[in-house]
Amino acid sequence: MKTNQFRMRRCAIEGVEAVEADTAHSFGRHTHDQFGIGVITRGAQRSASGRGPVEAGPGDMITVNPGEVHDGHPIGDAGRTWRMLYFDPGLVADTVFEISEGRAEDFVFSRPVMSDRSAVEAFVRVHAAMTQMHEPLAGESGLFLLIASLMERRPQIRFAPPSVSRAKALIDEDPAAAVTLADLAAASGLSRFQVLRAFSQATGMTPHAYLVQRRIGIVRRVIANGTPLADAAFAGGFADQSHMTRTFVRAYGLTPGAYALAFS
Repeated sequence: MKTNQFRMRRCAIEGVEAVEADTAHSFGRHTHDQFGIGVITRGAQRSASGRGPVEAGPGDMITVNPGEVHDGHPIGDAGRTWRMLYFDPGLVADTVFEISEGRAEDFVFSRPVMSDRSAVEAFVRVHAAMTQMHEPLAGESGLFLLIASLMERRPQIRFAPPSVSRAKALIDEDPAAAVTLADLAAASGLSRFQVLRAFSQATGMTPHAYLVQRRIGIVRRVIANGTPLADAAFAGGFADQSHMTRTFVRAYGLTPGAYALAFS
């Protein structure tokens, strides 16, 4: 029997979200505006990421960087279960700054999947500490130790061409606003077809898909802050609440209402 269960957990530290999932749901290409670290506890999944193809099974750690395009599909009919922690970029940046005593460059996870028993055990401790609301010290300590261990594996950072960066900046300036391919072409200095092709090659998403992800990121943040769902749809630039709900489920596997309950 296929399952599709998601549980949001409150965390002891602001800027951290915990998700536990047991699902056979296939996720299309999407992004998060947070860092994500998790462990597969049952089953397996296959996915594409900005750092290459991923196949993860029980005991494997999986990671995702903010803005990284990825998907996720179960291997087999039974689905898979995982635990994830999502960290706001500002929290990770502050952690990296202190670990490096101000000397580190911008931090990103270099490997999308790891079979590292010590790292997995460190994550399990951090997850337990984060979801035990009475003890923030354990969560903070575990986060520092986990990030410090992962900082040893630094990747080469790929930058988007300036033309694509200008097109992205136009979308990022106001994701809820209507934007046309002609607007992006004017901002980038390319033709409409050139900006469509260059954007897709650099980001792994079409400009429209990127716009939708930026909008659903707005929705997630305002719902977490207590905004009613209808108002969240308006804030994110969606035509109506049902459109927002369909997009939210495709990206995160749960409805906006279920997400809101975790913060009530």
